[in-house]
Amino acid sequence: METIRAVDLSRRFGETVAVDRLNLSVEEGELFGLVGSDGAGKTTTMRLLSGVLDPTGGEAFVLGRPVRSEAAAIHREIGYMSQRFGLYADLTVQENIDFYADLYGVSGKARTERVAELLAFSGLAPFRDRPAGNLSGGMKQKLGLSCALIHTPRVLLLDEPTNGVDPVSRRDFWRILYRLLREKVTIFVSTAYLDEAERFRRLAFLHEGRLLAMGTPDALKAALPGVVVEALSDAPRQAAVRLRGALGESSPVGILADRVRALVRGPGDAADRVNAALSGATFPCGEARVVEPTLEDVFVGMLSARDGTAP
Repeated sequence: METIRAVDLSRRFGETVAVDRLNLSVEEGELFGLVGSDGAGKTTTMRLLSGVLDPTGGEAFVLGRPVRSEAAAIHREIGYMSQRFGLYADLTVQENIDFYADLYGVSGKARTERVAELLAFSGLAPFRDRPAGNLSGGMKQKLGLSCALIHTPRVLLLDEPTNGVDPVSRRDFWRILYRLLREKVTIFVSTAYLDEAERFRRLAFLHEGRLLAMGTPDALKAALPGVVVEALSDAPRQAAVRLRGALGESSPVGILADRVRALVRGPGDAADRVNAALSGATFPCGEARVVEPTLEDVFVGMLSARDGTAP
């Protein structure tokens, strides 16, 4: 069953096109990712899907309802956590959750049970009397998620929920999301972290408001035109400059710690071409080898193909 669908969804702010004819769909119980750099249009897309913003073109549907005309009904079925979720710093953890329970009309025994469940679920029970302003970044995100879940939504929209959160808290946050998936909650997450993109069942790459590609991580990697070659180097920056000159603009070259990586397109053995380009250098380099592409390789490759140049 289709839970979220965007059909030529667009949004302009004056002359600026933030979202440009976006088409995508998300299935029930799916963990779906919207991946892109800052300014790609992720937050605007989230606001359009949640009914916070009206589109200037196209339409969005959530749970079969058109968002433009039935936003109020949709709000009862979704949980939306923006980048700066509206927590009240002077209120305690318990008071913040109670406030959102009041907003959504959750009361009586159902409320008592749900609050207790969320406090245990998020690990916030020991901190229920602590002011939200005194929580760590990761704990604030967990509290924001608990508030978004107070009314047991069928769809969860999370706008860059782990942005600026430490690695341990990010891991804990993802564990919570996986538990929600077992309850058949549909989770739509935006992120700029390409390492997180591997977690999604399917994902969409967004750039300058436009959809670059959509699919499973494995399918996107398989569709990468070319192969990724990696070589160790004592001078990776110099090696990257040398490779860019030898391979041309159609082959993006990057640096990862003490390794240089290149997406090699065109005829011939890719590793041999890299080895030949690095041979005779005044700095030592290891033997080049073909490696499994990452989603970052896929994203960079798509951008270079789109722009006609390597970054």
